[in-house]
Amino acid sequence: MNTEHSFIYSDLALDKDLREILTMYVEEMPDKIVRLERECAERNWLELRTAAHQLKGSAGSHGFAEISLAAEELETALKTKQPEEQIKLIVQHLTGLCRRVTADQPIS
Repeated sequence: MNTEHSFIYSDLALDKDLREILTMYVEEMPDKIVRLERECAERNWLELRTAAHQLKGSAGSHGFAEISLAAEELETALKTKQPEEQIKLIVQHLTGLCRRVTADQPIS
């Protein structure tokens, strides 16, 4: 089970051919976090929904299912016009997950 400080590994991390792609994706994650936090702080719900949708797809295709599911939760909350405080909590959870990604292989 993941703890608050544990890494989130890609389901694809053991594939040597994907190592470079995963590394690049993880290196781009800080930009994704900044975008999510900025759009939330500015209450730009349409852009936040777009960012959540994009993250849902990219995280899923890079083997980070936990992040993809959290991004989907944010996208749904925005679509259904959940209260601002709820959206902020989901963004906080999602960005916390994003900060834990690694392209490394899990230790057996």
